[in-house]
Amino acid sequence: MHPIKKNQSTYRGYLNPYVVNIIFMLMKSIRLIIIAVLLTYAGHVIAQRKTDSTYILFKPDRVFDGQQMHTGWWVLVKDNHIEAVGDAASITVPATAKIIELKGSTLMPGMIEGHSHLFLHPYNEVSWDDQVLTESRAERTARAVTHAKATLLAGFTTVRDLGTEGAGYDDVGLKTAIEKGVIPGPRMLCATRAIVATGSYGPKVLVSEADVIKGGEEADGIDGITHAVRSQIGHGADVVKIYVDYRWGLDNTAAPTFTEDELKVAVQVAKSSGRIVAVHSGTEEGMRRAIAAGVTTIEHGDGGTPELFRLMKDKGIALCPTLAATEAISTYHGWKKGIDADPAAVKHKHYIFTEAMKAGVTICMGGDVGVFPHGDNAREMLLMVDYGMKPIDVLRSATSTNAAVFGLKDLGNIKTGYLADLVAVTGNPAEDIKAVKQVKLVMKDGIIYSE
Repeated sequence: MHPIKKNQSTYRGYLNPYVVNIIFMLMKSIRLIIIAVLLTYAGHVIAQRKTDSTYILFKPDRVFDGQQMHTGWWVLVKDNHIEAVGDAASITVPATAKIIELKGSTLMPGMIEGHSHLFLHPYNEVSWDDQVLTESRAERTARAVTHAKATLLAGFTTVRDLGTEGAGYDDVGLKTAIEKGVIPGPRMLCATRAIVATGSYGPKVLVSEADVIKGGEEADGIDGITHAVRSQIGHGADVVKIYVDYRWGLDNTAAPTFTEDELKVAVQVAKSSGRIVAVHSGTEEGMRRAIAAGVTTIEHGDGGTPELFRLMKDKGIALCPTLAATEAISTYHGWKKGIDADPAAVKHKHYIFTEAMKAGVTICMGGDVGVFPHGDNAREMLLMVDYGMKPIDVLRSATSTNAAVFGLKDLGNIKTGYLADLVAVTGNPAEDIKAVKQVKLVMKDGIIYSE
């Protein structure tokens, strides 16, 4: 005899136990059949979703693919990748594709900002010290959110953000919010707190009892800098930023901070994790130590000499000259460009930029934006042309060159299989670089943010 289950007890006294068992076995079978049907349907729906792709065809006047300018090219995007690029006749366009006409425009890779501080805003609004000391982390994050959006809509779909300047690891949180779609913004390479030698960086308050926020993480010695590099990587750093010199010499003159041995260990530790090292440097000796250590990029490079630039070329170390920051700070001090004579700092920038180009140093596009307004990132590109670089080389610097130096293997070029980060600008920036400021459309990861 089959035992009667507890939930069948309701039927006792009404039906034969065998009949009850048969009824429940039938009900169970029916339920299983219904579940199987639903699962089959759900699987069909999921499969449909996986196969239903979105196609967008861009038809600009010309395409800058990260290397050269091409007329008569189209670009087909499938979901978040570039499906095809080339002569119009060579591209098979699906019937379902959305077609976007871009008459009078150039389509180019999403630009890459090489030196940004999303947690800073222009120093003529609030000084650097006061931003670090008096603005709350909540305020600074709120500002960073607006800065991220402005950067993206300016056509910069990726930024290398080189330090939060006292805002801890909040850049990693900002990056996560962007990746989750909580807020619009560019892809981010985060440097988190950046690394400084004890006593060298600001803010400096000569009250020993004061507990002062620092603009970077202090570290000393082989063990100290090793720990700082590993700790920052553990907190989400994509790139390690080190200040190899700063204004801590006598009378606030710039002087080297870390020894060559300390820097070599820091580079070794960072590169063993697959991360690049960017260094702030404004002195000749600081640059010499950084070059010997084998860093990836030198930011500012104001201590550059023909000899040092030749060494950088030989070792494949790139320069991020930050022309726009130097000019912006000069204007905050009263300089009127085009009216007043160039101040010494601006003249020196012209010199080091020219010498770096003569030596064949790889030059990254990065303006130190945050010193000047976010969203005006292309200011650096215009200055690079003013300082003697050809517009086509500036376009390469802001796209394929930055992608190569920063290790972004599927960005910075318009090639089949690459991520669909694209920007359309009105005009031809290879003829007039100012066209990069006339942004008509921005696509990041296959999503159009402006049109």
